[in-house]
Amino acid sequence: MAELFDVELNLTDVPMSAAQLADAARRCDVLVPTVTDHIDAAVLAAASDAGRLKILANFGVGVDHIDLGAARAANVVVTNTPGVLTDDTADMVMALILSVPRRLAEGEKLVRAGEWKGWSPTGMLGHRITGKRLGIIGMGRIGRAVATRARAFGLTVHYHNRHRLPAEIEGEMEATWWDNLDAMLARVDIISVNCPHTAETHHLIGAPQFAIMQKQAYLINAARGEIIDENALCEALAAGRIAGAGLDVYEREPEVDPRLLDLPGVVLLPHMGSATFEGRQAMGEKVIANIRVWADGHRPPDQVLEGWA
Repeated sequence: MAELFDVELNLTDVPMSAAQLADAARRCDVLVPTVTDHIDAAVLAAASDAGRLKILANFGVGVDHIDLGAARAANVVVTNTPGVLTDDTADMVMALILSVPRRLAEGEKLVRAGEWKGWSPTGMLGHRITGKRLGIIGMGRIGRAVATRARAFGLTVHYHNRHRLPAEIEGEMEATWWDNLDAMLARVDIISVNCPHTAETHHLIGAPQFAIMQKQAYLINAARGEIIDENALCEALAAGRIAGAGLDVYEREPEVDPRLLDLPGVVLLPHMGSATFEGRQAMGEKVIANIRVWADGHRPPDQVLEGWA
């Protein structure tokens, strides 16, 4: 970017404050935020007053940290980086699907603590995933990539999506569509959350949903923490209403509910689903491509529309 544009870089790897973001928005033509940079109406109002900011080229796929309505009102274009993180995120989802039922994190801690006494017939018993029913919430790029991986492990794929996939895609993945989310949740063994966070999906999974899940069910979330009511999740886990959870995201990141730290059957990761060198480089290349196309007077290839989800 420095070779192409006059840039100011945040090299600290620390999120900018609201005041810093507002100041940057006043002074720049292009702002490149990440998931931890909250571009709200106040930041966009500061940009609008200055009349300079024209494009938010987001470094990432999710745009729930950007007020799209305010951006549209301020006539600011928003772009993101879809597609380049699909495989990395789907790999992480599959890792959690394997890790939680087979108690991999518990076993690793046991060895590190020096408490492992050797193999025994009933030691570290978990559950196989072959033959289990996987319910995917959100069948976009990542959801479909998860389904492809899941089939290779012998899981039966079920999914809930706003729109049913074409029959040929369903056939390729041997996937069963449920138009009613609660009906699917009551029947599957593993739930993978792969939808974006929007006003409609905020707390999509809460106490009513945990009440109808099977006791042997596992919940996996590598999408956005706000999709799950974290308090309801903690209560469900503590009460044994579900068997476990694998989380890479949290409702109030980077804060993690302390109850999750002490609950058995829970694997916790630090929002690392897309954390590969290859993925970050591809994200950066997408950002630059969007900016260059916009600078040339054309519509960026990854422009986000309000109501994109």
